[in-house]
Order: sequence, then structure tokens, then C-alpha cells
Amino acid sequence: MRSPRRCSRNACPRQAVATLTYVYNESTAVVGPLAAFAEPHTYDLCEQHARSLTAPRGWDVVRHEGEFEPPPPTTDDLVALAEAVREAARPAPRPPTDDQHHENPHQTGRRGHLRVIPPNH
Repeated sequence: MRSPRRCSRNACPRQAVATLTYVYNESTAVVGPLAAFAEPHTYDLCEQHARSLTAPRGWDVVRHEGEFEPPPPTTDDLVALAEAVREAARPAPRPPTDDQHHENPHQTGRRGHLRVIPPNH
């Protein structure tokens, strides 16, 4: 499953809940709810960094005044979780018995999505 987006600030391990965008021609920094997708020239911030952000002298900060909440899981996350559950629920392949192992040592086998291919003679 995909990991949640992290804060862009150096060494900050927290989950991002806000997006910072600069509007250069208006000398404004905008901190709003987390954007649906990570975009170039924007920065994802955790709540602490979103609330404490300051701008350079002469710049304005427009800040979202509501609560910053983590984004809900996307359909990609839900599909990945469902696939992981299905994979975990599959029965494990039975190990070959001694009789089967000695009959044909170059037998093709299958394990999950991988297949053992016998060597060429």
C-alpha cells in the first residue's frame, strides 16, 4: 500500500495535511488543505509547520482557518489493501512429499505469481 505523503520540511516525519503554494507576482504564500496530488512547486506540510509558517518581509500569508485533516484513503489505497488481504488469504502451497520429490527432480512448480522453470539439459 502506498504510504501517506509526508511533510516537505527537512527531517520532519509527520504526515502532510496542508499544501503551501507561492503566488510570486502577488508576493503571497497560500497554505490550504492538502492538494489531491503532489504538484511541482508546491510543498506538503504537517499541521505544526502549516500553522507556524512565516513569509519573507513584504509578503503576505493566506492561511486556511479551518481544521487541517489527513486526507481520506484514495481508491488506490483501498484496492491495494484489498489485494493484500486476498494474497494473505490464499492457502500456502504444500511442500512436496519425499515420493514426489524423487520422482522428477526437474518438475515445474508454482508458488504464488512465481514459477520455477527446470534447467535445460
